[in-house]
Amino acid sequence: MTDSIRVVVVDDQAMVRQGFAALLAAQDGITVAGDAADGEAAVRAVRTHDPDVVLMDIRMPVLDGIEATRRIMAMPGDRHPKVLVLTTFDLDDYVFEALRAGASGFLLKDARADELVQAVRVVAAGDGLLAPTVTRRLIAEFARRPASSSARPTRLNALTPRETEVLELIAAGLSNGEIADRLVLAEQTVKTHVGRILTKLDLRDRAQAVVLAYETGLVRPST
Repeated sequence: MTDSIRVVVVDDQAMVRQGFAALLAAQDGITVAGDAADGEAAVRAVRTHDPDVVLMDIRMPVLDGIEATRRIMAMPGDRHPKVLVLTTFDLDDYVFEALRAGASGFLLKDARADELVQAVRVVAAGDGLLAPTVTRRLIAEFARRPASSSARPTRLNALTPRETEVLELIAAGLSNGEIADRLVLAEQTVKTHVGRILTKLDLRDRAQAVVLAYETGLVRPST
């Protein structure tokens, strides 16, 4: 990526907000375009600064991070920023709702500095990112729900058998490299399959693919 990744940092705690901004501003290829102390200000900041990535806290006054994400993703136009949700709570009740609102990634605030920087780069590149504990939480959420008795949604019929297999492994939380090892494929081939899956199903990223796989019943978590 030749252009600098433009980031807006959203958190109601000034020290947290300033700390994240300072960390990211010190990285090559990342520019902190603005910040906001609540969800309503975050929506305004996105309109003003047109960022590539929004670091979004969930629990904030005025407007929480979930509704702010929903409003940002509903803005007119084809270009929307990627939203990377940050939270202190690995068992946050809002994990699922944040992803459904359009978040592309989810990371805990106790992640290491290098993990946060890498998360911004990964999400900006178009890949969804879920912390391992969050992936387990998401799967547990679906495991508690009644099993869907509906037939396989017709939109999944657009996928080839191999693409369906790759989608199942994405939903299991495997990376491209792990999927490549499992299916004995080149990692670039897996990346191509993932791209085709997202295009055919009109999904923004892997995080949405995980949600879709469980919501449609393609993958059923073991209880």
